[in-house]
Amino acid sequence: MLQHLFEVENPTTVERDAVIQRFEYTFEAFWKVGKLFLREMEGLEIGSPKGVIRGFLQIGIFTEDQTALALDMVDDRNLTSHAYNEDLAEQIYDQTGDYADLMANWLAAMEKALERPEEVRNNE
Repeated sequence: MLQHLFEVENPTTVERDAVIQRFEYTFEAFWKVGKLFLREMEGLEIGSPKGVIRGFLQIGIFTEDQTALALDMVDDRNLTSHAYNEDLAEQIYDQTGDYADLMANWLAAMEKALERPEEVRNNE
């Protein structure tokens, strides 16, 4: 995932841009898996990244702080797709460590929920 990319001290512009690119496609995978999780596990049909994040707040997987960070992550992901400049790239790169940690926690929470026996999930 993203975490091992932060082992590079003083990344070059190319390395920084590679981290941002990996952030983009990692985020895309995460929100889509989140969408499937919400549909299959919670019966929620949500079609947008921000809606999925709010859904995870609704079911108690995200805290308010995690939700705010995740919504910022969506905004930054959108900025990487539609505009590019050095200052923006640096700002987004500086945030990707926090985003990587958030996505790791998100994945762990979904895995934990999937480990519960189905009858327990159905009775919740």
